Amino acid sequence: MKPSAATAVSSETQALRAAFESAYERELSQSSHGATPQAALHAAAIACRETLARRWAATQAADARRGDKAPVRRVHYLSMEFLMGRALSNALAALKLTEPLEAKLAEQGLALGDVLEREPDAALGNGGLGRLAACFLDSFAELELPSFGYGLRYHYGTFAQVISQGRQLEQPDDWTRDTPAWELPRHDLRFHVGFGGRVEADASGVRRWQPAELIEAQAYDFIVPAHHSERVSTLRQWQATAAPIAFKPFCEGDYARAARHQVLADALNWVLYPDDSTEQGRELRLKQEAFLVSASLQDLIARHLREFGSLHNLGKTNAIHLNDTHPALAPAELMRLLLDEHGLGWDEAWKITRQAVAYTNHTLMPEALETWAVRMFEHLLPRHLEIIYEINHRFLEEVQARFPGDHAFAARVSLIDEGSHGSERRVRMAALALVASHRVNGVAALHSELMVQTIFANYARIWPERFHNVTNGVTPRRWLEQANPLLSGLLDSRI
Repeated sequence: MKPSAATAVSSETQALRAAFESAYERELSQSSHGATPQAALHAAAIACRETLARRWAATQAADARRGDKAPVRRVHYLSMEFLMGRALSNALAALKLTEPLEAKLAEQGLALGDVLEREPDAALGNGGLGRLAACFLDSFAELELPSFGYGLRYHYGTFAQVISQGRQLEQPDDWTRDTPAWELPRHDLRFHVGFGGRVEADASGVRRWQPAELIEAQAYDFIVPAHHSERVSTLRQWQATAAPIAFKPFCEGDYARAARHQVLADALNWVLYPDDSTEQGRELRLKQEAFLVSASLQDLIARHLREFGSLHNLGKTNAIHLNDTHPALAPAELMRLLLDEHGLGWDEAWKITRQAVAYTNHTLMPEALETWAVRMFEHLLPRHLEIIYEINHRFLEEVQARFPGDHAFAARVSLIDEGSHGSERRVRMAALALVASHRVNGVAALHSELMVQTIFANYARIWPERFHNVTNGVTPRRWLEQANPLLSGLLDSRI
């Protein structure tokens, strides 16, 4: 007799619970302190992660088979921050394992709430921009969209707050101190990111960047589960590592010089949004953004070549979404990779870039739109600056053709602020994102309306069809089901 659907689902649920409990008991037995809340937290996280890792492998295999006729593209969501929140409660809810774990903990004299409170927040974000990014990853999984989120693996996030004598003191928030169980180190995924150096031309005139510094990016994956299917989404975070110490200075006793390049590489992952009131802070921020963008796009291209063997359909099968201006270097880096590393011509590379890139703007304040000194680009990213100049040259030719003689308008929309009123020349990152994107959105109806009337009014004159609204939302799975289970239950009983 064929089992009913309800029986099959029940069997799957029982098998999942049995596998979870077995993994939990195995992990807990390895704790030298027995069934403490901290040991229970680690064991439960590892047990959940094992199930999610299997779902991750199945998701990636299914996405790799989708082909270029698939109805949706794979989304690559680039953001400097992801405010993920605690992972165990979300994983337990997605896997329907909250009650089994609560019962198991009760047998050991532990309360579920005490265990869940032990988990540190992943210090990867600090505000609405980061929470939006995290909610998108949840939605990608729930909607079964092929996707990757890309960010940096910060060691200290922003800061841990300490109150002393009525005043706030900021200290590093070392959230990775206990080796987060949710991270999957990907030692097989490493890419080199360059800084500084010079650009040379070969005999055929092809431009090649010779970086003075190379930093290795290693991936760490954070799995985000769906709640109503076995799909998962992936947050891929990049960790910077440098070459071994300089041995000669070390032997001479100059340990600081021997390890200097390692410290500079480590600093890329220390803190989200380092203070940019100093030249060193501004340089670190730009390097963080370039590091995120380059590693992520190299990963995207490598995956695409494995699946399709050609880059000609990259724009058709991939979406690259820029969450604000922090990853706005992506169009220039994608062009560099396509032109210099893979030999495409300018027109095809630009077509691919325009097909793939989209941009979300979060602000209405002109001063909040990132700009970088041209001299800093010349020092850190000389090839990218050349490409930005060429993009700008071609763009301004189009502008002059449509608005002949209006040089003031061309200056306002240029990717380069030429230093009016005696200030230094600067690269306008929002302008780069706007020119390279096929779609630009605000985050609320009024915000989107004001965006095209104020800060982006000049660009809206050129491409009115490019601007849209996508109202921000939050995932009800975390912000209702987990935050207020009684209200969630009431709504379930009435809907």
